Formats: sequence, C-alpha cells, structure tokens
Amino acid sequence: MPGYDFRSPRLCVEAPLAAGATVTLDPAQLHYLTTVLRLKSGARVLVFNGSDGEWDATLDAYKRAPLLRVGSRTRVQTEAGDVDYLFAPLKAARLDYIVQKAVELGASRLQPVLTRHGQVARVNVARMRANAIEAAEQCGVLTLPKIAEPIALMQALATRDARRYLIFCDEDAGLADPVAALATVPSCAPLAVLIGPEGGFADDERAALLALPNVVRLSLGPRILRADTAAVAALALVQAVCGDWTTAGDRGPAVDHGRE
Repeated sequence: MPGYDFRSPRLCVEAPLAAGATVTLDPAQLHYLTTVLRLKSGARVLVFNGSDGEWDATLDAYKRAPLLRVGSRTRVQTEAGDVDYLFAPLKAARLDYIVQKAVELGASRLQPVLTRHGQVARVNVARMRANAIEAAEQCGVLTLPKIAEPIALMQALATRDARRYLIFCDEDAGLADPVAALATVPSCAPLAVLIGPEGGFADDERAALLALPNVVRLSLGPRILRADTAAVAALALVQAVCGDWTTAGDRGPAVDHGRE
C-alpha cells in the first residue's frame, strides 16, 4: 500500500468528507481519541467513510461539541474487491478474529451461514460490524465490507448468483493441489469463499454444493485446520491465485469521486 501513513490514528466516520467539512465526534470516538490515545486539540487524525477516500483532519476538542476539521485528501477511494466470504459462525472471540482477518484480506461481504453441524446458531451482527470497522481503521482499508444477516446454507445456495464462482473448502476433498484448482477460475470473476463448521458439512450439504455450477472444491492441505485458521488460509490462497494480490486480477482501481 504505497504512501500509507502508519503513524497517525485513523477513524471511520459516517459523515460525507470534503475539504473544509467538519465531523462531529460521538462520545465513543471522543473517548478513544482523547482518553485512550491521549490526543490534544490540533492533533492529526486520518478519517474515511468507505466512499470518499481518506482525508487529513485536525482534532478540535476545545468546544462542548468536539469535532474534526477536514483538510486535504490523502488517498482517493478504491473500488472494493468482489469477494464474498461465507462462513459457519463461531463463538465470540474466534468470530471476532475471522471477521477482522476477512476484512484485512479483502473480503467485500461477510455472510454467516447456518449449517447442520454448526455449533453457533445466533450471531451478533452489530458486533461483527464493529470488528470490521476496527480492522479497517487499523489496516488502512478504505472500503467497509457489507455485513449480512445469518442465513441457512441451503437458502444461500438456492439464491446465489450462478455467475459467482464459489470456492468451497472441503475437508473431504482429498489432497489435490489448491493452486491448480484455483487456476481454473477465470480472471476477474466474482468470487465467494465458503468455510464450513468445525463439525464438517453434512452429506446433503456437500452434495448440494457439488451439484452447483461454477463451484471449485478446495483442499487446504494434509492437516486439520480450525475454522478460523482455515478462513485465513483460504482467503490468502484465493487472493494470491485469482484475487487482487495478482496484477492480472487487479480488483482495486482508484475512484476519484471529485470531493476535494
């Protein structure tokens, strides 16, 4: 990520961003900047909102309504990659982890799917969203992923767009070469990566997956991986072979929305 400032604090905001604009801070943001980071008025903060790029801002904490004063744009907005991440939910801390890593690895949509052998049936979507924002703030990500409500796996398969290649990580796939399997995906095709539960897919779930068009069955090697480890391994493989880690499959052009 050329030219990225790793030293200045970075904050995701909801307000439109443009030179000269002001952004009112909510109590949690003010606490983070002034109590956790101990910033004073005049401190530099980078701000983004997922659509207007990244901007310099100056903290003004003197008034009763503390705010950020927006200066110049530091990075133009980039288009999000087109990688859906579908996963069987995990318990709290491990779910937090996979959400954060999925954002870091370029997932553009996070979709919890409920499977026969899944161990978690309820998902705190607000917590997922908060973890996604935190990961984006810390890692220089400009586009926030969409966070979808949980859905049954079979329903997700019945309503999927068949043009989107579904990369199905299957513990029963055998030790095939994952790079060779992913090389069959056309360049710049929309992608989805599916990680099942630690109890594995049920036989009818696996059969339904294998009957679909544009499905790539993927082995993740000779060792048994926990679901959160499998998420990182699979997304890294996909981005390296057919995602935005390759120049041929570049999915992140800059988009200047003209707000200077």
